[in-house]
Amino acid sequence: MSTVEPLADMLTGAAVGRAVEPQTGKLDAEGHTTERNCLNCNTALVGDYCHACGQRGHVHRTLHAFFHDLLHGVFHFEGKIWRTLPMLAWRPGELTRRYVDGQRASFVSPIALFLFSVFLLFAVLSVSGPRMDTVAPDAQEFRKEVAAAEQKVRLLEQERTAAARTGQATSGIDRRLASAREEASMLRTMEQQGIISGAAIRMSDDIPAWLREPVERARKNPDLLLFKLKTNAYKFSWMLIPLSVPFLWLLFPFSRRFHLYDHTVFVTYSLCFMTLLVITAAVLARLGTPYLSLALLIPPVHMYRQLKGAYSLTRIGALWRTIGLLWAAIVVIALFLMILVALGILE
Repeated sequence: MSTVEPLADMLTGAAVGRAVEPQTGKLDAEGHTTERNCLNCNTALVGDYCHACGQRGHVHRTLHAFFHDLLHGVFHFEGKIWRTLPMLAWRPGELTRRYVDGQRASFVSPIALFLFSVFLLFAVLSVSGPRMDTVAPDAQEFRKEVAAAEQKVRLLEQERTAAARTGQATSGIDRRLASAREEASMLRTMEQQGIISGAAIRMSDDIPAWLREPVERARKNPDLLLFKLKTNAYKFSWMLIPLSVPFLWLLFPFSRRFHLYDHTVFVTYSLCFMTLLVITAAVLARLGTPYLSLALLIPPVHMYRQLKGAYSLTRIGALWRTIGLLWAAIVVIALFLMILVALGILE
């Protein structure tokens, strides 16, 4: 029997779904395996990658290769990041248009870069950002708040246990319990870090009755509200994208050339750049760099270049849309802050 027949049988068996016995080889000098079948789906290998599932044909089992995969998987360091960041900084319009037109393998996707930049932003601000200062220390009163929050958690846990025993629905209790646990955890963290404060917010008589209790909690401990704002800003930063897209759409009303997908990619890449700009400014401020206020001139210039390149606009068309986009950015930031404050008060 010729050596071609077993190979043909293997390919035929893979095509019709028959299981093929793995034929894993030994490790070579560099720690790469020399198997003839895909280790993921057991399909016979024809090239460097499995044509059935896409996995690389020959995997590696070394510590060096593990960290290589980490860098590649998290940061896309195999050329993508070094192509994406320079274009994002200097040719954002071309980057946006090329990604929208289908050049996906060459660049880091906007949402992946956005998530990474947001994570990096809050990591940098946690280390180098301003600390929340105590307004009017009252350790005894603060400890009472911590004890009350923990007691609330215990009562809700007992209520949930009783409801579960009687077969009642616990979804509503679960939501209240999760919120109570988060607040108690925040208070304990603030107590450990020495962030305690007394009343610093005046209760207004115009506040509706349903809002008086959460506002009273914020009045008693404004630093807890700030702590919640910081936490929610990280968790809900993605909301900046859907808040911004409608305003960008208004700059191209009823356009048949550009669609919501184009605007979403534009907004996400723009937010990535602004986030990285804030990170750079925070680091430079920490180092005491002078003339840092000049960084305020960068966002309008970047918006102009991205609009002009992404949508193939004239200078006048890009200029008036840049002005409109700047006003939209102010509105979006205000809406985002209002949402964060509402979440912080109502939680």
